[in-house]
Amino acid sequence: MPQLTVSLSAITFTTEGGTRDFSLNCNAGWNITNPAPSWLKLSATSGSKGSAVIHLTTLSESGTGSGRSAFLIIRSANGQAKMVKISQTAAIFPNYNTSPQPPDTTGMNSNAQQLAAKIRLGWNIGNTFEAPGGETGWGSPVITEDYIKFVKQQGFNAIRLPCAWNLTHLVDKSKATKDTNWLNRVKEVIGYCVKNDMYVLLNIHWDEGWLENNCTALKKESVNAKQKALWEQIATTMRDFDEHLMFASANEPNADNAEKMATLASYHQTFVNAVRSTGGRNSYRILVVQGPSTDIDKTNNLMTVLPKDQVASRMMVEVHYYTPYQFCLMDGDADWGKMFYYWGTGHHSATEPGRNASWGEEKDVNAAFSKMKTKFADKGIPVLLGEYGAYRRNGSTHVPLDLTTHDEAVDYWLTYITKQAKANGMLPFFWDTGGALDRRNYSVKDQRTIVALNAGAE
Repeated sequence: MPQLTVSLSAITFTTEGGTRDFSLNCNAGWNITNPAPSWLKLSATSGSKGSAVIHLTTLSESGTGSGRSAFLIIRSANGQAKMVKISQTAAIFPNYNTSPQPPDTTGMNSNAQQLAAKIRLGWNIGNTFEAPGGETGWGSPVITEDYIKFVKQQGFNAIRLPCAWNLTHLVDKSKATKDTNWLNRVKEVIGYCVKNDMYVLLNIHWDEGWLENNCTALKKESVNAKQKALWEQIATTMRDFDEHLMFASANEPNADNAEKMATLASYHQTFVNAVRSTGGRNSYRILVVQGPSTDIDKTNNLMTVLPKDQVASRMMVEVHYYTPYQFCLMDGDADWGKMFYYWGTGHHSATEPGRNASWGEEKDVNAAFSKMKTKFADKGIPVLLGEYGAYRRNGSTHVPLDLTTHDEAVDYWLTYITKQAKANGMLPFFWDTGGALDRRNYSVKDQRTIVALNAGAE
């Protein structure tokens, strides 16, 4: 009779890894399929009939804060099969809230609505602090106080500072321990902003997607552990800044259904709890939570509740807007659609009618922004338009034939979006990576964009 027996059906390793054994007995030849060769090593994956002991070895958990698992499938030549589940627990990070302070209201008088009223127009310092390898990793120069002053001179009084914390800025990944030099450098730049009466929003950006790509029940426990560890360290370091500094939980978390939204909501709750637990001015700081995928429709449909907070009216919601994508960001035609060069009433081209926007124009903007006004702004919850932008193609390989109309359409989009955002209780933060303002010599590279944004903010 065919025979295959295995001593264990499940084996769990600790975070530190190690070695475990199981035995098998078979009256025919056998083999084992190992789907996790990078972290799980087997002393043997095949053998002849009789008894055998298999030694399993795992490495230390990778420090991402995520547990892992695999199923070994043991098959015999006589047609039998058995399965052994192998799992390794997620790293549980230390408590970094080691110096909590009593609540401090000094310089923290504004609630979310009051603070929102002070923000005229926001600016993103993109491709800098969120770049792999550090501040200059994507070719941007270091941020100076003179650059912050220069941005302010162009009409902006708020900065969004996209920031990575996980990439190369952990001195011990297994414990999610932050590099103090990186924390202090970020703190220095925030200081430039606050010193010059600029509001600043600090987030955890994409950061290898450890949170953004893992809004799943499987990753919920491990991601929450890392969210807590990072924000305890960030919040403690930045605690002494007044209300000019706001914190944002994430950037563009990938969630598109109720289940993923529920997991994302737990990440936001962990963020709120971690920041508030550090005390001091963080007890009253304005906190910003992102809608699912920062998409307006998904946010309107899925974001039914906000995190519980110990202090009332100190929270904002964040969404982004690059619509229509074919006009704002698309950099080449695709089989599903072409790039748009012309957008909005009075800004279509008779020269290239196939490049005129066919969707996402004024009525769609109005409908989308109205949803955020009704759902949040009208209820005292400001909405931060954390990223938006449309960009000229006059220096690219895709040059519009009707360049004058194209430039006017970009101007119109920038002004219209900015104006409608403010009219619907949204705080606009334009996304820039150095295309509009020169970060090296502090000169304006695209005056039309700056003029259009300021026109919308009036």
